[in-house]
Amino acid sequence: MRSTAEKTLVLTGTGSGPRPGAPACAAGARLGRYELLQELGHGAMGVVYRARDPMINREVALKAIPLALEFEGRELEDARRRFFREAEMAGRLNHPHIVTIHDAGEDSGIAYIAMELLRGLHLVDFTVPSHLLPPAIAIEIVARLAGALHYAHQNSVVHRDIKPANVMFDRPSGELKITDFGIARLTDAGRTRTGIVLGTPSFMSPEQLQGRPVTGASDLFSLAVTLYQLLTAQLPFRADSMPQLMLRIAQDSHPRLCTTRPGLPARLDEFLDRALAKDPADRFESGAAFAQALRDINTRAGS
Repeated sequence: MRSTAEKTLVLTGTGSGPRPGAPACAAGARLGRYELLQELGHGAMGVVYRARDPMINREVALKAIPLALEFEGRELEDARRRFFREAEMAGRLNHPHIVTIHDAGEDSGIAYIAMELLRGLHLVDFTVPSHLLPPAIAIEIVARLAGALHYAHQNSVVHRDIKPANVMFDRPSGELKITDFGIARLTDAGRTRTGIVLGTPSFMSPEQLQGRPVTGASDLFSLAVTLYQLLTAQLPFRADSMPQLMLRIAQDSHPRLCTTRPGLPARLDEFLDRALAKDPADRFESGAAFAQALRDINTRAGS
């Protein structure tokens, strides 16, 4: 059973019905020019549909965010500008491991992003004890994700919400894609109004939880948490309350891998010591360095 911290968008099944402000998938339902075919999943900030673009007869994943319900007045205008600015930046990214964004728009107070429709499962499906990937494969997957983040960071785009639920993996084809670029910054806009931290706190870096500037180093911290969970089916930092969790992420060391899953390459703990460093300056300097360190571990383990 998934912990509360891991509850997120699930792109399989039909969901539990439309969220307030989101259109229902009734016959003929549309959002902008898109025909809504099926609800695929939902999260804190919106609903994802399988939809069809009638102009070119292409099916897409359409994420709908009811801005008019989340914001009002000047906050709504700021959120709208932020949404389209972030969608534009994310739409410029062109990388084999980053989901392709086709279009963005707004209809009756509901903002939407049209993305490629992906195959496979979220990586969260591979974080349960009965469904863990072989360590070498998990390590290579995370190395590839680090490379994708390196590309995004070089283009001045920080994801802000890296976690297994925001990565799709199709094991038969090997297709791997990071999703939801540009969405996390929009959720940040609601923090001052709601007084709570949005997102998935268990994967957040100390600086992100403390409201300090978020950089590429924060994404890499979250990616290291993702690696830990893929290898052990456990989160490195757990607590019964939000204040306790924030304290542990800010101060505590992660449990050693030898205590959670014996037999993993010994150098992984050394890697995680650096990747999960509390000070961003002590972490890997880039996604490329992060990826290379992981591939070195795989190479030595296989020799």
